[in-house]
Amino acid sequence: MRPSRSSRPRKQNPLTKILNAWWDRLVGAMNDGGFSSADEQYEAHSTRRDYLWNTIGLIAWGMLFPLLTIIVTQLCNVDVAGMFSIVFVTANLLYIVGTYGARTYQISDLHESHSFLDYQVHRVITCVIMLVCGYAYCTLRGYSDELVQLCIAVFLFKMIDALADAYEGRLQQVDKLYLGGISQTLRSGLALILFIIVLAITRSVVFASYAMFIGALITFVLVTFPLALLETPRSRPLHITGVVGLFKACLPLFAALFMYALVDSMPKFVMDGVLSYDNQLYFNALYFPAQAVLLSVGFIYKPQLVRMSQLWADVSHRKKFDIFIIAMMVLIAVITLIVGFMMNLFGVRLLGLMYGLDFTEHTNLALIMIAAGGVTAGIDFLYQVITILRRQKAVTELYFITLGFSILVLLLMVNITGLQGAVIGYLVVMAILLVLLLREYITVRIEYVHNPSCEAAREAYSRHEDLQPHTDVSSVSTISQIIMSDELEKVRRKIKAKKIGIDPNDESFNAKEDARERLAQRLSRQRAGDGAGGGAGTGVAGAGGMAVGGGSAGAEVRGVAGAVGGSAAGRGVGGHTVRSEYAGDAGQRSGE
Repeated sequence: MRPSRSSRPRKQNPLTKILNAWWDRLVGAMNDGGFSSADEQYEAHSTRRDYLWNTIGLIAWGMLFPLLTIIVTQLCNVDVAGMFSIVFVTANLLYIVGTYGARTYQISDLHESHSFLDYQVHRVITCVIMLVCGYAYCTLRGYSDELVQLCIAVFLFKMIDALADAYEGRLQQVDKLYLGGISQTLRSGLALILFIIVLAITRSVVFASYAMFIGALITFVLVTFPLALLETPRSRPLHITGVVGLFKACLPLFAALFMYALVDSMPKFVMDGVLSYDNQLYFNALYFPAQAVLLSVGFIYKPQLVRMSQLWADVSHRKKFDIFIIAMMVLIAVITLIVGFMMNLFGVRLLGLMYGLDFTEHTNLALIMIAAGGVTAGIDFLYQVITILRRQKAVTELYFITLGFSILVLLLMVNITGLQGAVIGYLVVMAILLVLLLREYITVRIEYVHNPSCEAAREAYSRHEDLQPHTDVSSVSTISQIIMSDELEKVRRKIKAKKIGIDPNDESFNAKEDARERLAQRLSRQRAGDGAGGGAGTGVAGAGGMAVGGGSAGAEVRGVAGAVGGSAAGRGVGGHTVRSEYAGDAGQRSGE
């Protein structure tokens, strides 16, 4: 007899199955000694997953603010949406205080000179500082009770965002970036859903913002926090000196990030208190299409950063590097013109449909904002270029100069012409910063052309000055430095493989390179033990300076070259040990 349908077990849908399996894993791990003691279940080194989920997570995170303003405009009114906009802009600035630029430093610390507990305590402290600064700002501005409550809710949401960033950075540190992308997607998605539901029911943006915070908190507690502990090795003990060291090491990058964010947000802060809140909404709505230029350019050039680093590392290809820069700047101009044409053709009407407002009278301002978006995309691209050239610290000085100028220009223009002055002033300020960055790039290129012998010493110095006392030399302060040092090693191996006529990915070739490096390390340690080298372990060894670093796939390395010519050695995640060499006289990379 066939069993009746009612007696058959119901088949779970995929989502329910995933949720039940995850809950069972959490409960099982807690019963068996904690999350850190559990076995890892998800694979590392999954490049396709990393790219896919990181892209989805960044899009979900980046589109959250525009979507929220659209929803508030549709369900409430323009003034409320404008008020929400300036609060969220302030929260984004405070978010940089919460992260303190430590994510880039953390993911480059492959040898874990700082324990994960160090990073967790450091992030908790910066998040507390973030909230204190936010409350102090509200007090100084004399906001009403309702606006203060809105600020607290949004600041708490961004605080969870900043806190989760440390745990997602931990996942990236062990080459499981896709898990961090999934975490970021879930957090942004649930926050958006709860915000919409509560706002639709209550019509209160304050309640909706608290719901958004609760959604972020739920995903952090149930997903981000346990996932980072379950899928990464157990952390070493906490060291207070390590936490203090993180504040010192990450300060330069934090200063650069905060300075640029302040320059970028200055028109909105100048408008706050001078113009009505509806102007905040119009400004952010007009900037929404300009983001299309920035995102489009980023999707084009960011996958090419590795290639750019290779071109710069090979002195014979410097002209190709320059051609790529020129081509990219031309492409940015073309994309800007295309987006501007589309904006003039149908974009203004589409924007009106999205926000439920009439943007016809702001058509010219929309085109000006598109131009500002193109300039901003150029700034973002040139910053990466200058970082590859090892002059990223000079950019902070340029940001500081631009910030002072922006305050004067925007105060004058906003008070005289209102929203129009804010948009035009924003374009002027960004154009000035773009010119300063172009000037910096041209100056560096002329320097290298006329005095190539200084290049090796300059690169060595730029690496060395990023290192902090009691910090593993593999921990560098910018992701572009990682790309540079990693790709230099790849280029060296490719050149050597080409000379001997074999595939640079050949396992036997890489095994020989690994064996050669292990021998070099043993000889270096022997010399250090005899007093000839003057340094050992992960410190600086001898005149050239040998540093232990880390890489992946057996062909990546982080390290520091010596004052003129040295070597950086490191052990790759894939098991290969690799070395970077720098020749001093011509400032070129040489093989062994």
